[in-house]
Amino acid sequence: MIIVISPGSGALPYWPLDHAPWHGFTPTDLVFPSFLFAVGNALSFAEKKFNNLSSGEVLYSIVKRSFIIFLLGYLMSWFPFYRLGAHNDIIPFPISETRYFGVLQRIAICYLLTGLAVRYINQKFLLYLGVGILLLYWGILVMFGSGNPFSIEGNAITKLDILLFGKAHLYYDHGVFDPEGLLSTLPAVVNTLAGYLAGKYLQRKGNSRAALRPLFIIGVIGIVLALIWSAIFPINKKLWTSSFSLLTIGIDLILLPLLVLITQTKSGEDKRWTGFFTIFGKNPLFIYMLAEMLLIVLRKIPVGATNLYEQINNLVFQAVLPGPAGSLLFALTNMLFCWCVAWVLDKNKVYIKV
Repeated sequence: MIIVISPGSGALPYWPLDHAPWHGFTPTDLVFPSFLFAVGNALSFAEKKFNNLSSGEVLYSIVKRSFIIFLLGYLMSWFPFYRLGAHNDIIPFPISETRYFGVLQRIAICYLLTGLAVRYINQKFLLYLGVGILLLYWGILVMFGSGNPFSIEGNAITKLDILLFGKAHLYYDHGVFDPEGLLSTLPAVVNTLAGYLAGKYLQRKGNSRAALRPLFIIGVIGIVLALIWSAIFPINKKLWTSSFSLLTIGIDLILLPLLVLITQTKSGEDKRWTGFFTIFGKNPLFIYMLAEMLLIVLRKIPVGATNLYEQINNLVFQAVLPGPAGSLLFALTNMLFCWCVAWVLDKNKVYIKV
């Protein structure tokens, strides 16, 4: 995720490290839904702590955590609370023009709705709930869209966002369009639910090859169904179409068994080489925010006619490796810097949670 959000300037990134322009799919489009899948998967293990709590305490815990994550995302999108004028003069950034939604905000909403669903709905009905949401979302886009309901101009997502929040609070992508809009969060919840159900399955069945095989088979079936569905409901990450949700769930259901086989011993312990990657997982929210805010700060420091972010890329990374390779080198450098911070936190047993 850090590599994807921090491509260096001066050249376009390699195509696998960029989102599909509209309809279509790239490896980068898998990152966010996989993050939500992981959130649901983690919830399936973490919910054990709710066993000794009352319903009111559980509800408070879920709502509180969701609110904090949403607030952090909102403040991060507002950060550093000012913008530069034509002569690099500092102008306060008015709250009336802040973006309401974003990556963390979507994670917060998905965690909230998934947490409530798994608490108050019998687990055997969660699959039907997910299927129902995907079909409902398809119907909403078709019924309330105009012209081509899956186009930039005609989709119902933008119409609802503008109606409820106004243009000033939306992200400008392809004009006025927010890829993390309110309505398109609905199918993203299904990715989180799928991660939860996969986690519960693994807890019941274990990590043997025989137990992992059904997840792999279901994943393949999901991908096939998504590709068939895409003929009438295109795969589109920015709209988070139901076919896109189903496709990414299918891929994650294939990747999860493979990761279990590759990373775990027969006794269920992590193999030693996985430590590099699990360092990130011990402080994921903090490290993600660090990566985002570091880039924001670099872009806000004026240097001549540009900013420090562009200067670093042009004078260092593009000079060393011109083109997409230099862009990738900057992204890797930012990722490794964040890893070093995560390593220091882990070494000192500092775990920042909400």
